[in-house]
Amino acid sequence: MGPPVSSVYDLAYRGKTEAVKILINENPKLKTDMDAMEMTPLILAASGGREKVVNLLLSQGANVNAQTNDGHSALQYAASKNWKTICAALLERNADINIADKRGSTPLHRSASKGNLAIVKLLLEYGKQLKIDQRDAYGNSALHLACEEDRQEEAKVLVSNGASIELTNKDRKTPLELCNVVFAKQLKELHDKNSLV
Repeated sequence: MGPPVSSVYDLAYRGKTEAVKILINENPKLKTDMDAMEMTPLILAASGGREKVVNLLLSQGANVNAQTNDGHSALQYAASKNWKTICAALLERNADINIADKRGSTPLHRSASKGNLAIVKLLLEYGKQLKIDQRDAYGNSALHLACEEDRQEEAKVLVSNGASIELTNKDRKTPLELCNVVFAKQLKELHDKNSLV
């Protein structure tokens, strides 16, 4: 007797590409079905850093923008966990670069707050559609979160790419008010320098 159908989720998370392929060939609906935790095989594979499974599922037509009930997507998980090649694969398949969860957090929010500089840069590269100043449910932009978490390199890249230093969050704080005084001064100077160009 073969593995139970529900094991496609576990297999995707563990990176068992051939087993996932067999199960999806037997039952194509599995590539988009959600498990009890509201995760699709693609979301689980992206979260687990399983690039081969992600590519298989994308080639089989998995929904690149599927979200859990909390609004989490494959791109959000991959951005959070610093899986650059997976983020790139998802973006190549037209993943929504501004997709937000129920708290308004986007892949840019997640990567900036976690200190995933390579992902921040990747999102900016794909950024024709990127809303760099998109706010979460608390009014925070990605720059707010980078400053609050002392992610200085991410904050510099965001400012260099036009992120606003003047937006206020729901606590009426600008990004510069969330970082130390010395770094706030550096960001202000970087902003002013970029404004002159």
